Amino acid sequence: MAAISGGKTYHHGDLRNALICAAVGLATEGGPERVVLREAARRVGVSPTAAYRHFDGRGELLRTVRVHAQRMLADSMERAAAREPGADDPVLAAERRLSALCRGYVGFAVEQPGLYRAAFCLPRPAGTAVPAPERQPHEPEVRAFTLLGEALDALDALARSGAPRRTVRPAAGVAAWSAVHGLSLLLLEGPLRRLPAQRRNAVVESTLAMVVTGTRAP
Repeated sequence: MAAISGGKTYHHGDLRNALICAAVGLATEGGPERVVLREAARRVGVSPTAAYRHFDGRGELLRTVRVHAQRMLADSMERAAAREPGADDPVLAAERRLSALCRGYVGFAVEQPGLYRAAFCLPRPAGTAVPAPERQPHEPEVRAFTLLGEALDALDALARSGAPRRTVRPAAGVAAWSAVHGLSLLLLEGPLRRLPAQRRNAVVESTLAMVVTGTRAP
């Protein structure tokens, strides 16, 4: 998805896509709070009325940005896994992939804080007291968790095939996701946000080691 530069007037093409690009740019700059339909329209160079022909309101636009950000998060995880060197030991190779996926998750949060927060925002539909966005099983936001689950399934398959030193704890996928998501939030908004880069990397690697070790059933 190409970025739309601020100040350029929209002349032709896919207005909906142009508005999405502008909204993604807003989220990149300031998180989900910055995503406003009128501002996206202003950046593209069209009237708010024209924008409302494509989106019912801010909630629909924000949900679209959320899906885009979730896709980018999963892409970051897959790129990190692709860079991880293999190993002759299949268990070690599978554990390295799990660790790399988690590293890509945290890395995206640190490098793209606005989009990361947008990836997990829950737009509040008008007239409801509790955010309740509709989720479908095929939506991209599931893919980050699916990638972790697949990595753990690979480890579980090795255990069933008789690989030594390896079985997988029940609910390990949720535990792994909780660990990397919690660490990401601490690095962005919690007491770890002021750590220098070297300390931050050490904390990340220590946490990832604990995630891998924690998946092993006693």
